[in-house]
Amino acid sequence: MNPRILAATTGRILRQLRHDRRTVALLLVVPSALLTLVHSMYVDQPAPPGQPSTFDRVALVMLGFFPFVIMFLVTSIAMLRERTTGTLERLLTTPLGRLDLLFGYGIAFGLAAVVQAVVASVVAYRVFGLETAGNSGLVIMIAALNAVLAVALGLLCSAFARTEFQAVQFMPVVVVPQLLLCGLFVPRGEMAGWLQAVSDVLPLSYAVEALQEVGARAEPTGTMWRDVAVVAGAAALALVLAAATLRRRSG
Repeated sequence: MNPRILAATTGRILRQLRHDRRTVALLLVVPSALLTLVHSMYVDQPAPPGQPSTFDRVALVMLGFFPFVIMFLVTSIAMLRERTTGTLERLLTTPLGRLDLLFGYGIAFGLAAVVQAVVASVVAYRVFGLETAGNSGLVIMIAALNAVLAVALGLLCSAFARTEFQAVQFMPVVVVPQLLLCGLFVPRGEMAGWLQAVSDVLPLSYAVEALQEVGARAEPTGTMWRDVAVVAGAAALALVLAAATLRRRSG
């Protein structure tokens, strides 16, 4: 990868993102609105003795899940549009390499995810009183990393879609199973053996476990850092696979 080309690509994507008001609203407003809904659902449920409240437990995981869903959707459609309009084909006739393009997407949307995570965390902690044993900065870091993972998976899946509708159809395949098996609804250790085996290969499971470690421990733990490394490795692998499967045009 060429650092100058990578920086130029990242800047181009950020400028496009800045001028798309609906996408900006989706990134910044929707997570806070959904947190408001979660708070309204659980605000009256008392916390078990010595345990976090239901809102604290669910909202902490949602801070990592909302960026995952939104970034997957936005990225897969954005890349598909670049391919179907011929923009991608024109870009790849320049010195721009595939990895430059895809890592540019990852960095640009990763920066957007940091802003998204900060806004959502401020709402969760300051407005709704979310309490975690660990530092809120770690929550923001994990949420942003989770968003980068979603960007990578969205770029990878967009290579197999020909229309925006087909891109959206990947959500039930890629996103929903990870939500169901991440440990939010049933602890992973209590799942059937085959479900736990599936959960162990899904990167969102490790992002959720990292967030739960921050919620339960005042200091960063080895488990948390291991989970962060797994999510980062999965994101890098997905970007490399996306580069290998990237097509200039839709068939």
